[in-house]
Amino acid sequence: MDISKSEFAVFRDYLERVCGILLGDNKEYLVASRLRGIIKETNLLSIDELVKKIERDSHLCERVVDAMTTNETLWFRDAHPFQILQTRLLPELCARQHGVDIWCAAASTGQEPYSISMTVEEFKRNSPGQRVSVKMVATDISSSVLASARQGEYDQLALGRGMPADLLSRYFSKSEHGWQVTANVASRIQYRMLNLLNPFSSLGRFDIVFCRNVLIYFSADLKADILTRIHQVLKPGGYLFLGASEALSGASPLFDMVQCSPGIIYRKK
Repeated sequence: MDISKSEFAVFRDYLERVCGILLGDNKEYLVASRLRGIIKETNLLSIDELVKKIERDSHLCERVVDAMTTNETLWFRDAHPFQILQTRLLPELCARQHGVDIWCAAASTGQEPYSISMTVEEFKRNSPGQRVSVKMVATDISSSVLASARQGEYDQLALGRGMPADLLSRYFSKSEHGWQVTANVASRIQYRMLNLLNPFSSLGRFDIVFCRNVLIYFSADLKADILTRIHQVLKPGGYLFLGASEALSGASPLFDMVQCSPGIIYRKK
């Protein structure tokens, strides 16, 4: 399937409008490879026809956004955010309050929210007698990846992408198709579908937000807008984690940078 420059421009504008993803120039091959199956299945002849159809078909729109979303995810990705959470933030927060609220803003198929929840369990395990109640909300734009996350079952190949053997033995049980996350890890997480372009104040207020490796797909203006709205749902003195290659951009006046050696986090001013 060939895509003309004009067709690519129409689709790129549509994709940014509905989900914020900003495709770079000369990505016609990427669009063609990811949408070829959908176009064939729906008996359409071109990207232009697909854009016209998804304007009227919300289910098809969701499928297209899902196909164009990069759901690359690992267990305990980059390591240091989870170390900071366990050794610095949870002790600090639990010393002054009984409950901690965490939002994971790009849940994908569950690896990051479950990594966060396992980190909470490790903190509890290493701090006997420490009273801690942690609640989590995990969101994603894709209903299909959220369904996988809710299921909490992973095969050996998926677990091979960063899952330490000792945590596998503690927080998973053998299942019919692989390994199932244990109830103590899964039960604190509420999964919800969310497009970051839309308001998210109804999610609640949070002590910690993980918004990692998702802002890289957005324009500078949209990044600043999302970070400003994250600032609004953070509690006073709350913390933000970004991905290793991400920065605050236009929202830097709203946060203080905290050097953790290794790693950087951001505290709400």
